[in-house]
Amino acid sequence: MTTMASHADQTAELPRFLDKVEAGQIVSGANSFGAMREDVPVAPVLKDGERVAWAFLTSDFAGTTGYSGKPIHVLAAIDDDAVMTGAVLVEHSEPIVLVGIPESKMRRVIEGYAGLDLREEAAQSGTAHELDIISGATVTVMVIDDSLVRGGLKVARALGLGGLSPVAKAGPKRELKTGDGETRDWQVLAGNGSVRGLTLDVGQVNRGFRDSGDDRAAARPEEGPAEETFIDMRVALVSVPTIGRSLLGEAEYGNLQNWLEDGEHAILVAGRGRYSFKGSGYVRGGIFDRIQLIQGDRSVRFFDRDHRRLGQIDAAGAPSFTEVDLFRIPADSGFDPAEPWRLQLLVQRAVGAVEKSFITYDLGYRLPEQYLAPLASQPQVNAPEEEAAAKAALWQRIWADRTLEIAILGVMLTVLTGAFFFQMQLTRHARFYFWFRMSFLTVTLFFVGWYANAQLSVVNLMALAGALRSGFTWDAFLLDPLVFIQWFAVAAALLFWGRGAYCGWLCPFGALQELTNRVARFFKVPQWELPWGLHERLWPVKYMIFLGLFGVSLASIPMAEKLAEVEPFKTAIILKFMRDWPFVVFAVVLLLIGLFVERFYCRYLCPLGAALAIPARLRMFDWLKRYRECGSPCQTCANECPVQAIHPTGEINPNECVNCLHCQVLYQSKTKCPVVIRQLKRRARDHSAAKVSEGRMNTLLTGNEGEKETSNV
Repeated sequence: MTTMASHADQTAELPRFLDKVEAGQIVSGANSFGAMREDVPVAPVLKDGERVAWAFLTSDFAGTTGYSGKPIHVLAAIDDDAVMTGAVLVEHSEPIVLVGIPESKMRRVIEGYAGLDLREEAAQSGTAHELDIISGATVTVMVIDDSLVRGGLKVARALGLGGLSPVAKAGPKRELKTGDGETRDWQVLAGNGSVRGLTLDVGQVNRGFRDSGDDRAAARPEEGPAEETFIDMRVALVSVPTIGRSLLGEAEYGNLQNWLEDGEHAILVAGRGRYSFKGSGYVRGGIFDRIQLIQGDRSVRFFDRDHRRLGQIDAAGAPSFTEVDLFRIPADSGFDPAEPWRLQLLVQRAVGAVEKSFITYDLGYRLPEQYLAPLASQPQVNAPEEEAAAKAALWQRIWADRTLEIAILGVMLTVLTGAFFFQMQLTRHARFYFWFRMSFLTVTLFFVGWYANAQLSVVNLMALAGALRSGFTWDAFLLDPLVFIQWFAVAAALLFWGRGAYCGWLCPFGALQELTNRVARFFKVPQWELPWGLHERLWPVKYMIFLGLFGVSLASIPMAEKLAEVEPFKTAIILKFMRDWPFVVFAVVLLLIGLFVERFYCRYLCPLGAALAIPARLRMFDWLKRYRECGSPCQTCANECPVQAIHPTGEINPNECVNCLHCQVLYQSKTKCPVVIRQLKRRARDHSAAKVSEGRMNTLLTGNEGEKETSNV
């Protein structure tokens, strides 16, 4: 353990916080802390001079940073049974907590970790507890949960609490033998442990549900003889050459090698009996929910992309199975084929219309020694690499959990991109375009904003600037996938369409302003248009707000984040107006003004819009079409622009334009655009003249034919 905690007294943050917390806050009845150990950064928690637990700081053991890009410091304690006795938040820089979520809510969530049994967490790879999510602070809560569980497990293992032993990494790592391997028949493979099995009969499963304590499940036993096979399941690690070639055959083993990338492994799972280890849930959700691979405190869930059906087992003497499938183990899962692992089977039983009860059975697997190369010294994986892997695992888990939201956002961005590229076709029919825009803004407000809480903010930019100054890493920004994707989309859109792609279409608060203004117009609320001179002089206000916030952030990001409350986004979108009344009043006042002046906040106050407008000056294309007559003499577009972004002289100010495309509707309007109306009149006049000319020609031809007939007579 000296590797993990070398020079702990020099690098640990724990001593800085021990004086800020009373021992009784993390261990009931405790009254003081002892001196920190030299080998592991923990301190004894004392009750009347006797040690009752060990205190640790999460950031000393788990380096996962919050959305602010800084660690969230939580002080916790673990007793000798590896049970967490308490936890308290001591320091953080999370914007959502500083100016949004009441800190009392966050503290209650953290205090709820008292009683967490780390032995169960170790057995179930950190998933034995329910995660208490706070709406609007999902990322922050997941970071705290990750640091408490991972940090707690490291402390428990380092000190041997609850019988947990350190993960053995000091010795050389075992490797698989190289070469193609030889084929073996089923009897040999089953006899030497290459294939291992789990067999359950109906009676065993019924007893299992009775012993689970769920009376509803016990009251619905499996019917049939108690000795009837419920499931006979076999497992083998087929990425090992001898096992793979024997069970799959030469052709299928070759296909397996083409399927697997470097560092990936695969297992064969075969089953028969009345219960399926696959079930049918993966057809709907893409995940096999009845089995998972567990190794140490890591677990691997299998998705449909990691699955292949196999017709039969090729090994001579193999019994027939109703299900034979291959499952791929990703390289980033941390799976070590030389170490023991188990395949956990989840058996479910319906106890109601939609409710189910569950019990689990484990099939243990250890690769026989004959497939392992002799011990050889290898470089030890150091702590920074472990920490990087843990951080990557956290954000990857978040992305996997939000696959549906990511897909919906991807569709929205695709549709919006298509709308911009084919804007003339889209705006040709004014009524269709109006309902397209209103529908898109509604989805933006309800899905991107109120459901997914993916409202961009100037705080994101200040956090990015701070990260660039202090050492940039992607981890903190990858924790919120929808925000991350939107920022990449915005960066690309700035080169093509300017800030309007986001401000006019993807900003939930902007959508809320426009939709409420449309409702106001429907009820005949008068609309105010500021005189052009005043309107033009109010434009710079948002730029001054942004530059002020940016300047403050250079000195103190926490202070800048508090001042960024000039954005009503957290109140109106993320927290859905569930805040202290001054914040709610501020947001409501802005929306009320917006009923009379469309997008008032966007026009004059939004620092995010100002920040996006500055790089938008680099855009490469001018997509909005204009006539020579625009602005002189025609003022139709200027008068009808929802945000007054068109100068009286006809030019569109790209810094203020939100790309609503209303001017493109007018550009093609047969009832409002004077140029189009004049063109239509000219065409009609030319058409009439052509008709008259054609009539005269017909008359002339008719007269000539009459003269010819008279002459012939």
